[in-house]
Amino acid sequence: MTGQDLVGQRIKTVRRQRGLSQAQLAHPELSDSYVSLIESGKRTPTPAVLELLAAKLDCSLTYLVNGVTAEQMEEIELALRYARLAMDNGEVAEARTRYAELVTDGGLAGLPQLRQDAEYGLALATHACGDLDGAIDLLSGLRQGSATEMAPDRHVSVAVALSRCYRERGDLTEAVQVAEQILGGAVRPVWTEGLIELGTALLAAYAERGDLLRAHQFGIELLAAAELVATPRAFVLAHWAAAIVAVETGRSDEAVALADKTLAIYSENGELRELARLRVDYAQIMMLARPTGVMTWRDMLVRVETELQESGASAMGKMRCAQQLVHCELLLGHPERARVHIQTVLDLIDDMPRTLQVRAHLLAGEVMAALGRSEEAVRELAIADGWLEQEPATRQTAHLWLTAAQVLEHIDESARSVDAYHRALACVGL
Repeated sequence: MTGQDLVGQRIKTVRRQRGLSQAQLAHPELSDSYVSLIESGKRTPTPAVLELLAAKLDCSLTYLVNGVTAEQMEEIELALRYARLAMDNGEVAEARTRYAELVTDGGLAGLPQLRQDAEYGLALATHACGDLDGAIDLLSGLRQGSATEMAPDRHVSVAVALSRCYRERGDLTEAVQVAEQILGGAVRPVWTEGLIELGTALLAAYAERGDLLRAHQFGIELLAAAELVATPRAFVLAHWAAAIVAVETGRSDEAVALADKTLAIYSENGELRELARLRVDYAQIMMLARPTGVMTWRDMLVRVETELQESGASAMGKMRCAQQLVHCELLLGHPERARVHIQTVLDLIDDMPRTLQVRAHLLAGEVMAALGRSEEAVRELAIADGWLEQEPATRQTAHLWLTAAQVLEHIDESARSVDAYHRALACVGL
């Protein structure tokens, strides 16, 4: 049944509930034949006619159009706001539950746009919970089932999320294809902020599969596109992605220049809490590109840690800052200080994506090894290894196995260290 048919059915149902004939409902502004055509789905009433009929039937316009009352609409919108808030605060399991309730309770049946919002939110929350297969199924279904009624911006957002999910699952060909279906071809579409973000997902997929030359070339194109779009967010997205590729390809000076420019742009235009998160990422890049300045980056992160606490940042934001502080203190030879920060990380990892939990336990293993606590290091690595065995074979997974191998070597677990090295090599096809 079409939306037009449903509107007609609702008008007919409410009219009968009110004990009115078609002629009584129509008089004096409309003809009874016109009302009959509306109720049978053969005519689409104009917004003005719908308002008139809602007033005559003493019901809300929202109900006639969508099949829900104004009170129900308010409840749905409130539930969506709470789900988004949970997601923004890093409470991904809570967000997933709230979005799933909205999708399954049937209240959104006559609200295609809000249902689409809920399905998209559910997919993002499912991804954040580490369920890549579930997120891919949701995003693929949303992409296929709503293609004709999906706004262009949402279509691009779904492609961004789907490409990221495929990349994290190790399906790099799929990750590239999803993005190239929109960005590929001899003629690029007109660049927008959304397409710049999709470009960063494509750039990450190129880099992950080892196509660093293509990543470098496309990064240049993306920077030029950001100049055309000329918005702060476009600049930040493109420069940040290019900085990461520069680090991956050993171009430290270029990475620093790009990261500096990104931070400067966001410092002028960004929201304070997001700026604090960006500084965490900035410190991470700088530690890779300028490791001799680790004390400077440590001091920056200490300030950011305070900012995150004062701004009510999400658990994920606080955890990522604490992780980088652990790296700094280990580089500085301060394992006891690193231990304080790793405890903060471990206190926050519940309900975090699995990849983040793996990294946290590997990092905890590094700290315990640096402290000479071999048994505790082995215990942390065992937790990480159990999850790593389920991860797809990607460059990212190879790096995690390499980290495990180095820690095991440090605590004289030679046989297990060799096995971890072999697993790292297998992830990159060696």
